[in-house]
Amino acid sequence: MAILELTNIHKRFRDNVVLDGIDLKVEKGDIIGIVGPSGTGKSTLLRSINLLEKPEEGKLKFDDVEITLPVRSKARKTVNELRKRIGMVFQKFYLFEHKTALENVMEGLITVQKKSKEEARKIALEELEHVGLCDWQNHYPKHLSGGQQQRVAIARTLAMRPDIILLDEPTSALDPELVTEVLTTIKAIAEQGYTMLLVSHEMDFIQKISTRVLFLDGGKIIEDGTPAEVFNHPKSERAREFFEKMYRLKEPEFII
Repeated sequence: MAILELTNIHKRFRDNVVLDGIDLKVEKGDIIGIVGPSGTGKSTLLRSINLLEKPEEGKLKFDDVEITLPVRSKARKTVNELRKRIGMVFQKFYLFEHKTALENVMEGLITVQKKSKEEARKIALEELEHVGLCDWQNHYPKHLSGGQQQRVAIARTLAMRPDIILLDEPTSALDPELVTEVLTTIKAIAEQGYTMLLVSHEMDFIQKISTRVLFLDGGKIIEDGTPAEVFNHPKSERAREFFEKMYRLKEPEFII
């Protein structure tokens, strides 16, 4: 049974159609990699799932909660309940600069879930341990590398115990040498059984971690299958062109 179901989702920015009738079912435990050219709606799709972007048409069903779009004012409480169950990791870290790593992870537990400081601290320390940053709990963001800040952001998301985790280009703001530590953390999360949707240009990582891959183009899902099916045997000409170009770019320009 699907934990999340999107039906006929449409989103536009003025005259630009970004999502054009998206239908998607996500099963519990799915790890879905979302790939495709820039500007084809990948990030918008993620942001529409937790309604940070408001589609103009369609339906969103999460377990027993169903929202008809566009969102009406009377559905605001339902939207807030939905967001509590969906965690999101952004390109930027969005940490509070005046709070330590530990305090950043505790914040949502206290303000949103109304947990006591003692309980929030216990959970936050557990999640910082999971991302390898327990020794950095009292450091402020300015004293952490970009990779460490993103791992704090991941710990903050995990601390809320979400049913689904959305990751929107979580390594794009990092220096290349810091990417691996964040990808390793994401891989460890996936192995815990979380349901995840991941937008990334790290194609090799998407191939290795995903149970399923979506290829978006023109606001539509034009490929949906296993990593082997989508990357090695795409059905559409557009996907074949995209992956052929990607593979050519990975080849060395000069052979010495």
